[in-house]
Amino acid sequence: MSIQKGDFIRVSYTGKTADEGRVFDTTDEEVAKANKMYNEKGKYGGDVIIVGAGHTVAGLDEDFAGKDVGYKGSVTVPPEKAFGVRNPELIESIPITRFKDRPQVGMMVELDGRPGMVIRVIGRMAQVDFNRFLAGQTVTYDYEIKEKIEDIKDKVQGLLGLYIGKDFSIQVNDGTATVEIEPALTYNQRWLMSKRQIAREIIGNTDIKEILYIERYNKDVLEPKTSE
Repeated sequence: MSIQKGDFIRVSYTGKTADEGRVFDTTDEEVAKANKMYNEKGKYGGDVIIVGAGHTVAGLDEDFAGKDVGYKGSVTVPPEKAFGVRNPELIESIPITRFKDRPQVGMMVELDGRPGMVIRVIGRMAQVDFNRFLAGQTVTYDYEIKEKIEDIKDKVQGLLGLYIGKDFSIQVNDGTATVEIEPALTYNQRWLMSKRQIAREIIGNTDIKEILYIERYNKDVLEPKTSE
């Protein structure tokens, strides 16, 4: 049966800029290493996503529907279905006194909570582009639909991996999924911002009716051993 909206699938992909062919995202470890974007803490081999849930850019997400497991192909995605149209009003001139370090072209900065990139420095002013990364660019994705996820526990694990990049101890029983959380994760900003959304998506797309996040403490956690 072909892939439909709401299906959980594992997909591998590599995203490139259409004009230069520059790789900006990939689930392939070797491609990441070859393009100097490898992350030792990253998970490679493919992401589990819910088709139609917005887990990737719209143009790629829409292309999954109607395909079969094992499909390999490419899709070209225009800016409006990728990272958005470039807005010239989001390019602002900022006094260099506002920066912690002297601004240089290509420098990534954050001002008033907004991430941006310095694109020009003239005298005492710097132009900063606050547009979204790759805004205004057409991109291409080479992808493969590796499998359709059917097991509920695997769906929960896959979605947690997508958001947090870790494996969890999970139990599913009578409509309740219990997820054991490492104590250290309770201080992780990514986890704190994502756990509610993860629960919402699991409950909204599976037969799970309740999510329990459990923190387990013991002597080893509270009194970690120190090396002599």
